[in-house]
Amino acid sequence: MFIATLIAADQLDRTAVTAAIDKLNQAHCRPEDWHWIDEGRAADIAFGHDPGQARAILDAPGNLYDVVVQPAVGREKKLLVADMDSTMITVECIDELADYAGIKAEIAAVTEAAMRGELDFAEALDARVALLKGLDATAIDRCLAERVTIMAGAKTLIRTMRARGAETILVSGGFTRFAEPVAAEIGFTQAIANVLEIDGAALAGTVAKPIVDSSTKQRTLLEARDRLGLAAHETLAVGDGANDLAMIKLAGLGVAYHAKPIVAAAAGARIDRADLTALLYAQGIGRGEWVE
Repeated sequence: MFIATLIAADQLDRTAVTAAIDKLNQAHCRPEDWHWIDEGRAADIAFGHDPGQARAILDAPGNLYDVVVQPAVGREKKLLVADMDSTMITVECIDELADYAGIKAEIAAVTEAAMRGELDFAEALDARVALLKGLDATAIDRCLAERVTIMAGAKTLIRTMRARGAETILVSGGFTRFAEPVAAEIGFTQAIANVLEIDGAALAGTVAKPIVDSSTKQRTLLEARDRLGLAAHETLAVGDGANDLAMIKLAGLGVAYHAKPIVAAAAGARIDRADLTALLYAQGIGRGEWVE
């Protein structure tokens, strides 16, 4: 059996659910029963055939809801590996840090291209960090305090999963000076990120090697999965950029969160409308069980 979870950003009505069931019938996916996870917000539809076709017909551009299609067995996950920038927080830290140097537009253009998969991530990171050489290191703490905002639903997602026994790891192609306090505030088990090198009181324009990149994220998921003795289907990965694709494809449930097109097209699930609590609904966990 499979489950199609419909998740609204605002309101999900019975009409939308019954219309989804009709689509599944027409596609011969053999829908069975359905129930609310949270009435008016998220619903599960059980069906018996062809999850790929089910996702294709339900995940339409005009929807007012997101849809996650997956096997019914093993949907609650025991390991989450998450990206940080534009996933667990609302900004790209390097772009905001560049604003303190007066070069945000220049660096943001490179960041966007790298996240779309058009540039080598490590090379693009080195090039952007080099442009920050000489910036007063106090700008890091100012940026953290003034610009970094936790993504809606992040704390609820991580704290709920941890309360249910899951391990949660933040792996960022950004910097430890942001990732470590962000991970602590949200409640992650661990944070992994790049180290910005400081020369005296200013940024040196370099980042310590090896760089945390796509392969690091994939390896982190694999090593944590093996260490915890988990099956592949017990893992969840979420991110928005091209350097998240490897871990997203590897996870039992790989989620593109408000993601770049290359990631949205390749991920097993896509969240475009709802906040990060959608990942709790995807696991069948309703609001009454959330740790707020």
